[in-house]
Parts: sequence; structure tokens; C-alpha cells
Amino acid sequence: MLRALARIDLAASERNAARLRARLSDGTALCAVVKARASGHGATPVARAALAGGASSLAVATAMEAAELREQGIGADVPVLVLGAVSEEELPTALAARSELVAWDPRFIAEIERAARTAGGREPTRVHVKYDTGLGRLGTRDREQALAVAERIAGAEGLVLHGAMTHCATADGDPEFLAAQLDAFRPFVERIRRVAPVIAHAANSAATLCEPASHFDMVRCGIALHGCDPMNEDPDVWGLEPALELHSYVAAVKHLRPGESVGYGRRFVAERDTWIATVPIGYADGVSRAHTNNGEVLIAGRRRPILGTVSMDNITVDLGQVPDVEVGEDVVLIGRSGGERITAEEVSRRIGTINHEVLCRLSDRVTRRWHHGGEPVA
Repeated sequence: MLRALARIDLAASERNAARLRARLSDGTALCAVVKARASGHGATPVARAALAGGASSLAVATAMEAAELREQGIGADVPVLVLGAVSEEELPTALAARSELVAWDPRFIAEIERAARTAGGREPTRVHVKYDTGLGRLGTRDREQALAVAERIAGAEGLVLHGAMTHCATADGDPEFLAAQLDAFRPFVERIRRVAPVIAHAANSAATLCEPASHFDMVRCGIALHGCDPMNEDPDVWGLEPALELHSYVAAVKHLRPGESVGYGRRFVAERDTWIATVPIGYADGVSRAHTNNGEVLIAGRRRPILGTVSMDNITVDLGQVPDVEVGEDVVLIGRSGGERITAEEVSRRIGTINHEVLCRLSDRVTRRWHHGGEPVA
């Protein structure tokens, strides 16, 4: 019995990768995005499962994430793209991990050249040029600047112009803006291919599922790989299998008389005789304080409301007027129990966020155990 346990089924991750790959044409590759520890699932185990399911490359957000994949046995034959900004200080880490990088600013190209000369003796670094067609974060909205960066990369010693990319802002809810982004991206790809035979990529999980025109040469899928719905509704709609379950257990059962309270701030005061269960998991583990009097767990196949304030290490659960739960019983916060299921999407909607955040919030205090269809994976 563990106070906070995430069980991750890598067979589900592998099948999700295969389902995503099956949506693509033969000329389109699947890149598995495993940033943020694969949204709490474990970057390296999920990366291996995704590669087994048909992904041909990986993507992360940071140079350190790329380095960790290499250190944990992901070989240099597997491309790893660092999607985020990389500072001059971080460049040696990225290059040592043989990462592919994203550029949009001529100054960054100069920094890569200097870092590559310092490192010496390495294979040329692949670089993808990012054209901002509407997300408004990284990349440049100036198409001519993006093309100038591409030409600079193509002419630089030790660099290879490998990709042209953008990122979809509204694939989960605004198809018209998505179409406008794709309309802006296509002519950019045509122009940049006059410089080098780059691969083009734009689609995230939502675009991959909803808009085949966004697929180009490669798609980048993260949340769907984990079996979650990028529209934050229902993964069953897309035939996806949630890979992660979050468990705790009943640590104590207690009686409340009318007028007695539970938790900080007395946010729940019993109006009648009530039994509660204390479950040793809290906001330091990733259960948001916003679930105070606002959430449910599963015990023995039944939904039980969360009562009172979510604290750092514990939550309390309403058992009603009959104490039909025993100390030591399994508690499911995400996953199945009997005929009931709580998804990351349901949890997120309770508190006005998205499934990504619910999963990424799971802290290092939560023990991860991986299995492949029931067989433990080290």
C-alpha cells in the first residue's frame, strides 16, 4: 500500500501511438512529445513505448530533458527535437545530447555556431525554422526573417536546415483559425524548400485528430499519446486509452457529529451524523486545493465526494451515515474502480483547467510504477 501511486500502462501508450500512426498517410511521421516527464507519465518509458507503437522521433521542451533521455538509454539514432527556447548557457547540453533545435532569430544561429565550434567533432546539428502563424509565442511572425534564418542555417558550417514548423493555436476548438494558420504556413514551406528539402510539421494532438490537412510530413503528439482527449472531453471518442491511474488508500475512518468540522478553515461542517475517510494524498502530490468541497474519488466502485479543504498531505472523503469503508481500502482519484471511472478530463473540468495540467501537476512524491499489460516494467 502506497500513499500516492501512479500506475502507468505502457501497453496503452504503445497502442495509442499505433492508433495515431494509423491516422497518418505513409509519408507522414509520428513524433512523440514526451516533455514534462511525458506529462507525469515518465519520459523514457513512454518514449520507448511510443517508438514501439510507430513513432519515429521524440520531442521535448528543454535541453535538460533531451539530455535525460540520452542518459537513460535513448540512442543517438532516435531524433530528439527540443521544441523550446535554448539559452546560450544551455546550448552545450543540447548539443551534447545530439538534439535537433528550433530557431527563428539570426542571433541564435550565431550562438549555435559558436557552441558547435567549442564542442568540436560532432555531427552537424539539425535545425528547424519556426514561423509563427498565430500562436504568438516562440517563432517569428515575419516570414522574410524566417526565410533569412533558413538561408543562414543552410550556409552555416556544422548546421543542417532540417525542418520548417509552426504550432496550432486553436485546433481544439476553432477550425477557422486553424485553417488560416495552415493557409499561412503552406507558402512558407514552399519558399523554404527552395533553400533545402526540409520536413514540414505543424500538428499537435488536436490537429492530428481533427484536421488531416495539418499533417504535412510529421505530426507532434503528446496528450493523445497518453490516452487523453486534446479537446478535454472524452478519450473514448477517439479510441484512446488513458495510460495513467492515480491511487491512494483509506488511512482513517472517523465519525463527525452535527456541528463538528473537518479540515483547515472548517470548510465543511457536518449538519448530521457523518462518517469520513482520510486519504493520505494532497496538494503536494498534485491534488489541487481547488478540489476543496469540489471533487470525487472512487472507493470499491462507488463515487465518494471530497469534503473540506484539500491540505498538503491529506484529503477527506464523505462516507455518508454508514461507515461501509475500511482502513486500507484502495482509493482511485484517476482511473477505474468497478463500473465507475474518473478521467483526467473530468478532474480538470471540476477546477476549470485542462487534462495536461492535472497530469503535469503530479509531483515526485507520487511513486510511479510502470507495467505493460499487467507485466511490471523496471
